Amino acid sequence: MAQVVLQGVKKCYDDVEVIERLDLEIREGEFMVLVGPSGCGKSTALRMIAGLEEITAGEIVIGDRVVNELHPKDRDIAMVFQSYALYPHMTVRENMDFGLRIQKMDRAEIDRRVNDAARILGIEEYLDRRPRQLSGGQRQRVAVGRAIVRQPSVFLFDEPLSNLDAKLRVQMRAEITGLQRRLGTTTVYVTHDQVEAMTMGHRIAVLKDGDLQQVGTPLELYESPANLFVARFIGTPPMNFLPGRVAGDGAQIVSEDYGFDLPAPLRAAVRGRDGAEVLVGVRPENLRGDRREGVGATTTLRFQVTLLETLGHEVQAHGRLAGHELVAKFQPHNTPEIDSEVELHLELDHLHLFDAATELRLSEGE
Repeated sequence: MAQVVLQGVKKCYDDVEVIERLDLEIREGEFMVLVGPSGCGKSTALRMIAGLEEITAGEIVIGDRVVNELHPKDRDIAMVFQSYALYPHMTVRENMDFGLRIQKMDRAEIDRRVNDAARILGIEEYLDRRPRQLSGGQRQRVAVGRAIVRQPSVFLFDEPLSNLDAKLRVQMRAEITGLQRRLGTTTVYVTHDQVEAMTMGHRIAVLKDGDLQQVGTPLELYESPANLFVARFIGTPPMNFLPGRVAGDGAQIVSEDYGFDLPAPLRAAVRGRDGAEVLVGVRPENLRGDRREGVGATTTLRFQVTLLETLGHEVQAHGRLAGHELVAKFQPHNTPEIDSEVELHLELDHLHLFDAATELRLSEGE
């Protein structure tokens, strides 16, 4: 295991700045997920850690070594790619032990490591097959096994599940997470899928346009997003937003079409901001057709239903409130009709407030 630290890391391709400045500490033994939309710089950051991309400025430290000038093979890392990157003419065993043979490791030790990894991943029966004889999930296990046998200080995963079908992705998420927990190896995992990020990472680093937006546990990002981008990106379906302005010395949010009183913590966040334009964030699970017990104060809003998505355990209703597109949740046996107008219960203790100008979160004490 090793700590990975990026200090002031910058990456440019000629005049194009991909990452302006990235400061990130990945703790020893941690499963860190880098997440963000396509083009945000997450894969570039991973490839710089691996040594596959040169950094323009800054410093990368793995363990107690600055690795800026080190070749990838000397960084004590192992990388798993989206494309599996298996040698088609080699058997599974040969693919897994290739790196160890290059190092001229003792044959008995090579066999022990390969057999141990194959047993952990459940691919013992495939060791004499070639990649073309395997399914996508089996090929991915081989790619992970090839990384395991090296026993590196750091695992790097670059969107390893994006080529798999939905059911297999769920299975492989659990397998990779369980494997990391057993091995305890520091892991950096890149994905564009926020569900993968939320279910796998000890902590998540959210990137946008090469800038680090927030780092935190899945629960921290879900409950306290630092800005509008994180609030929109984390959560399925995404958070809803209603524009309004502060009134009553922070006691109320009002607009031309609706208004409601704020709970005490949010009053403290906006006290003295009378007239300030804000965005009120509420997740679909806190904007409901049924009033749940034990959730605290609610207020009632009128909602025009335009689309229903039935998921079995719940129904997601898309519609409009005062001209704004929203998503709310209903119980499957209490589903409204499309084009009907219904009441929604807004759970006030689960609101999020953002400054409309800066898009930053407003919280108590600011």
